[in-house]
Amino acid sequence: MRFIVNILAIIGLIAVTCAGIGYSKINGILSEAGMNIDDVKNLMSELDPKAMEVYADFAKKFMVNKDPGDAMVWKVPVDEDISVEDVTESLKSLATNYGLLFVGESPFYKQVEAVTGNPYRHVSFLSFCDVKVGVQMAEHNNAYTAFMPCRISVVEDQQGKLWLYSMNLDLMIHGGKELPPKLKAGALKVRDTLLKIMEGASHGEF
Repeated sequence: MRFIVNILAIIGLIAVTCAGIGYSKINGILSEAGMNIDDVKNLMSELDPKAMEVYADFAKKFMVNKDPGDAMVWKVPVDEDISVEDVTESLKSLATNYGLLFVGESPFYKQVEAVTGNPYRHVSFLSFCDVKVGVQMAEHNNAYTAFMPCRISVVEDQQGKLWLYSMNLDLMIHGGKELPPKLKAGALKVRDTLLKIMEGASHGEF
């Protein structure tokens, strides 16, 4: 909970800094959380150099729909001429090409159909892993296993349009104290690889 309060405090400070107003209101909110603006500034000085940029991006996305889900993910549209089967096979192929291990697929839509007896739009989850980086993450902090393995969801929206979604790893990588150099380099490699895979698969590349 304290971490969430800190995130909201930082987002509030960003908003205040950008708008140049509302210090008394923000101070009131922080006071209720047992903090003040100096506490937030001190906290920010201990964070990764890109933390401010990452939280600002989070705040910007959050303000569009007021939904944290939209702010916490990457979302890539799939070309209209690419089928579900093609984009799925493309994801698997590109993952292999980039050195990520494909570790499983969960056809959520089939599970929905089995339970409800009714057809459902395509929603499936593909899981990928870089074992060496995964070990580093687990050894650094067991909580990081909650992010493992990396997942990309293939989603047909209510209008029939295909999208690829994945958790935005920037908050994990840059949102706190700077990670140890080796772990940070590995995490950034996985981050960049996931984005390349999603972008390539959205165009049907193999």
